[in-house]
Amino acid sequence: MHIVMVYAHVKPEYVDTFLQASLENARHSLQEPGIARFDVLQEDDDPTRFVLFEVYQTADDPALHRETAHYKTWKSTVEPMMAEARTKTIYHNIFPEDKKWGQA
Repeated sequence: MHIVMVYAHVKPEYVDTFLQASLENARHSLQEPGIARFDVLQEDDDPTRFVLFEVYQTADDPALHRETAHYKTWKSTVEPMMAEARTKTIYHNIFPEDKKWGQA
């Protein structure tokens, strides 16, 4: 699995709007064949900070995701809401093994 964690710091006045746009993007993203998981997380201590936890089947799938209409809509919608530029960190899966990803 190819895992991307996207860190977003949103201007306080846009928290609710950012969250709604991100949930819409996440719901559509889960329909993509290359996406195993797409979580939207909000920090408890600072609700203006979010993490998007994206799990892809392959390292090529994020590029395919960025070509979708829902991602492009999300990006253009949330860009002016950012308190600072988004950052990301890329990981590879260790455990559970890839074939068991998402199983209880």
